[in-house]
Amino acid sequence: MRIQEPNRTGMINAYNKTGQTPVGKGRKLSMGKDEVNISAEALEMLKQVEDPDSPARREKIQRLKKQVEDGTYRVPSDKLADKILSFWRKL
Repeated sequence: MRIQEPNRTGMINAYNKTGQTPVGKGRKLSMGKDEVNISAEALEMLKQVEDPDSPARREKIQRLKKQVEDGTYRVPSDKLADKILSFWRKL
């Protein structure tokens, strides 16, 4: 028994053509551009960040790394709770 699918090719072609827009003579299809938009909040956060190459920042990073390695680093729970609450209140 042989089953033929006469409309299969037609359906694939119809599907492929749905994304195309008709272009007349002399008209070119313009392509969109990629864009990156940085929010005002992100720009403000960038201003608040210390210079990554500053000696004070490098010293702080080394101190925190040592605390984590030694197991002496502790996150103050009250500060953590304040940050979580302020985040959820903004939403």
